[in-house]
Amino acid sequence: MKLKIAWCLWCLFAVNSGIFAQNKISGRPNVIIINMDDMGYGDTEPYGMTGIPTPNFNKAAKEGMRFTHFNVAQAVCSPSRAALLTGCYPNRLGLHNALMPWSEIALNPAEETIPSLLKQSGYVTGMLGKWHLGSRPPFLPVHFGFDSFYGIPYSHDIWPVDYDGSPAKPGSPQSKYPPLPIYDGDKIVGYNLTLDDQAKLTGTFTSKAVEFIKANQAKPFFLYLAQPMPHVPLATSARFKGKSEVGLFGDVIMELDWSLGEIMRTLEKYRLTNNTLLIITSDNGPWLRFGDNAGSSGGLREGKGTAWDGGTRVPCIIRWPGRVEAGGVNSHLLTNMDLLPTIMHITKSPMPKNKIDGLDFADMLLGKSDIDVRKVFYYYYDVNSLKAVRYKNWKLVLPHTSQTYAALHGKDGAPGPAPSVNVKTALYDLAHDPGETYDVQILHPDIVQKIMSFVQEARTDLGDDLTHNEGKNRRQPGKPISDK
Repeated sequence: MKLKIAWCLWCLFAVNSGIFAQNKISGRPNVIIINMDDMGYGDTEPYGMTGIPTPNFNKAAKEGMRFTHFNVAQAVCSPSRAALLTGCYPNRLGLHNALMPWSEIALNPAEETIPSLLKQSGYVTGMLGKWHLGSRPPFLPVHFGFDSFYGIPYSHDIWPVDYDGSPAKPGSPQSKYPPLPIYDGDKIVGYNLTLDDQAKLTGTFTSKAVEFIKANQAKPFFLYLAQPMPHVPLATSARFKGKSEVGLFGDVIMELDWSLGEIMRTLEKYRLTNNTLLIITSDNGPWLRFGDNAGSSGGLREGKGTAWDGGTRVPCIIRWPGRVEAGGVNSHLLTNMDLLPTIMHITKSPMPKNKIDGLDFADMLLGKSDIDVRKVFYYYYDVNSLKAVRYKNWKLVLPHTSQTYAALHGKDGAPGPAPSVNVKTALYDLAHDPGETYDVQILHPDIVQKIMSFVQEARTDLGDDLTHNEGKNRRQPGKPISDK
């Protein structure tokens, strides 16, 4: 009997100790960022999708806040991810375009990142999934503040396989790529060689995320889960094949929804839900040239690879029960650069020493203020071309060349054309015209003049290739040694 009592008391002590450990650090919550790849603004039910059930996205939106004007710094993989992790416009860091295995630039290890800053506050940091900011040491995640990394160095279409899953034909665009490596830390531990391998990605990264949370439940932790899907080539496990009403793309979204559910259930299992800031977003809009293998911009104009809102405006849901309004909807202009200073505020962690472009919206997020923290956003693309500027609900589009998806889209995984077009100066009122259809510059010359003052500020600070401005405040990227 004494042994039974002692055992019960020990179990009670262990449980209470775990709860105490979490309560003790409640001022510094765990932070999880789930960053989807090419998930469009309209790809889940909270943002208008039909035909694809997303109960876990729905649950996150019901228990958290849904943002409707959340933009990424640029509508392409590498620059967007750099902006999220550093709080900077990527062109400030010297980064542009999707980095290739042989690229001569990478994120500079001297840049401070969300994980490197959180480590200074005692956080355990881990990354899973797609990196795409440098493809070999010393430009992999463990050199930027992550204690651990398991994943792929860049997009999973950068491999010598054609869109139908067959080996790339000699001379085809895919044939120039090396096999797609899988890294554990700095070490290659395998390769993705087939679509069957790709079908395991979502499940593998999800199970490893669950393991990370379990292993670090008694410590403050930061987990960055960068899911490679729904970027093409699409692939899903047998469990989800044929489950949606809209084909393979819908099946992939359903598996990502399941993955989100696994993360939230794990937090509940270990009593971490109320002490975890959960952020769910995407790196850019849908790659529309892939047609039925691409998602939806939710009625916004164009998609990935453009300076239109279909490329930069993405879903964002933030949940922190008891702190962030459940079921809240936030229509303020925000960007993925703003996550870093907001997280630093909430976790009482240091800010970067160098200049950043992100703005702290913690008070707005926590219901302490309703003041706009961001009124201006620069739409850069290509190497360093300023293509538009937003001011509050107004967007002034500057003359530039852009690809367009207003042509026949691809089907069954094959891409359609994306021709270039010349874009003229135009002013759009996004409050009345979210599709950027009606040019109202003649009606509002005062707004055009106001925004042009921000255009000049951007060109002075960051430069603009379209007007041959270098910019005064750009930093150097990392410089890998190419072995091409």
